[in-house]
Amino acid sequence: MYLVPAEFFTAAASASSAVSDLNAFDKALIKMRIGEQNLVAVSSVIPIGAKEVDFSEIPMGAVTHCVLSEIRGTENETISAGIAYAFRKDGKGGYVAEGHVRNSGASLIEALERKMNEIAECRNVQLNTIKYVTASMTVPKENYGACVAALVFTGYE
Repeated sequence: MYLVPAEFFTAAASASSAVSDLNAFDKALIKMRIGEQNLVAVSSVIPIGAKEVDFSEIPMGAVTHCVLSEIRGTENETISAGIAYAFRKDGKGGYVAEGHVRNSGASLIEALERKMNEIAECRNVQLNTIKYVTASMTVPKENYGACVAALVFTGYE
């Protein structure tokens, strides 16, 4: 049996916590509306025929596959996490690249674009327009911070 997702959505958020970086990460997941699921990180292939949808409600505790990017930081650090994704021009699915930096979102997008271009080059395919989903923040004083971005698979066939 193969689990082939038919749909996906994207989300990103940043959050801070005075308690821990884990709590900041959890708060970011809650903002993204995926904080009540059991997330399983997967690699970066969008199946043939998968459609991008708006947010899909997922039952509490569900095992949820996603391409996940995260970074955690401490006070005064600027952190960014994101994903880039694109469909192949030949209609045979697509790809996702994830990344994070201790810098601004602009440098992250440059890095994600390079990753997507190499993904296409390695496979000798052309991609449609690359889309980006990112979160950035400067961590507040006396806090921990987390930035998270995800492409979340749903609607399995």
